[in-house]
Amino acid sequence: MANIKSFVNNPYQENAYILYDETGECAIIDPGMYTAAEQNAVVNFIKDNNLKPVLLLNTHCHIDHVLSNKFVFDQYGLKPQFNIGETEILEAVVAYAPAMGFRYEVSPLPEVYLPQTGNISFGNTELSLLFTPGHSPAHLCFYDEKANYIIGGDVLFKGSIGRTDLPGGNFEQLLKNIEEKLFIMPDNCTVYPGHGPETTIGYEKQYNPFFM
Repeated sequence: MANIKSFVNNPYQENAYILYDETGECAIIDPGMYTAAEQNAVVNFIKDNNLKPVLLLNTHCHIDHVLSNKFVFDQYGLKPQFNIGETEILEAVVAYAPAMGFRYEVSPLPEVYLPQTGNISFGNTELSLLFTPGHSPAHLCFYDEKANYIIGGDVLFKGSIGRTDLPGGNFEQLLKNIEEKLFIMPDNCTVYPGHGPETTIGYEKQYNPFFM
């Protein structure tokens, strides 16, 4: 069963995740590390736990989730994997990063694009793909049924949802995807979001003001 380690990064307080299991293989998800200290924290964790990174995954490609895609590629030779519908979102980062005051090392493009449905695996861990656009045009969540958790990106937060006022955002679509693809999971399923603390499906169904 995969363990989870989170790292809070960059001015947007973005959560990057490392998933790893007993085989020592690991997946790096949404590497938003910006400073050298943030990058070193991830590298040191991987080294100290004798992990082997084999996957670089992006739930979506807004700047705060891809700032260290190039760093991970340089360190471990991994190109990102995401749904092809996020490509324009990633390519736009080059233009707007300077205006936002960010130094941005350009992310490589995938050799493998993730489909809207299916599975992706590393070690003994299998993640199901949940296609959940609304915050961004081709957002994916990653669901580990065995461990009963979702890496949720910017879809569902504790007591809130992802913003929908950015290019490709759609409020009604986001609500529909949360209800039809996330809220069907067990109430005790943990959601690890792209920002803020983890939550559970049951808590959000009962208390999230967007669904009351």
